[in-house]
Amino acid sequence: MILYEYPFNERIRTYLRLEHLFRRLGELVERESPTDHHYAITTIFEIMDVGARADLKTDVLKDLEKQKHVLNGYRGNPAISEAVLDDVTGQLEGCFAALNNLPGKAGQSLTENDWLMSIRSRVGIPGGTCEFDLPAYYAWQHLRTGARQQDLQRWVAPLVPLAESIRVLLKLLRDSGAPQKVVAPAGQYQQTLPQGRTFHLLRLRIDPALGLIPEISGNRLMVSVRLMLHQSDDRLHASSDDSIFELTLCS
Repeated sequence: MILYEYPFNERIRTYLRLEHLFRRLGELVERESPTDHHYAITTIFEIMDVGARADLKTDVLKDLEKQKHVLNGYRGNPAISEAVLDDVTGQLEGCFAALNNLPGKAGQSLTENDWLMSIRSRVGIPGGTCEFDLPAYYAWQHLRTGARQQDLQRWVAPLVPLAESIRVLLKLLRDSGAPQKVVAPAGQYQQTLPQGRTFHLLRLRIDPALGLIPEISGNRLMVSVRLMLHQSDDRLHASSDDSIFELTLCS
């Protein structure tokens, strides 16, 4: 099954983008090729760009505190394991403390690294990191793999508290939804959202054998899914078949 996710607000959209970048970064750092490590560095810069939002750190800290408050409200419920509650609230407290102790925005300490910033100033230029433009960076790419990975892990370290906080918050959000099978008649599906409840994320799972691509739109009142087919002219065409997929609304 292919999983698609659609955020209902800008805050969750930012979290999903950061999660995507952190996953990519983790994979690239573990590889051995200098080319992979080049793209690991450019991914660090992308994370810094997303994290440069003035209110991002505040939003994450508020969400961590809010989730902790919600979970503590379940204490004393016989259907809820106190050990599990203690474990999750402990994770939230650890994330809050680690992120709160970081000065400034995500990756701000890296902006004081002149060597990294010299690369950052060139990566947006096509071919701007050639050896004649950045000889020191070219020499770094010829270091042994372990040395490059050690440097990358050192540069990634200031971003880890944000990565872990985003991971925990998105896991709790995803776990809040209950999946349901739905039918899209003639490739179209609409659902009115229940009032009095705010949804933050839509998750859609669909069988790849169907060859369908969902175009999702939504707001606080309703969600709409239009199923498309990628055909031989390299364009998307609306499907006219009745199709089944799994839908989860997370709040």
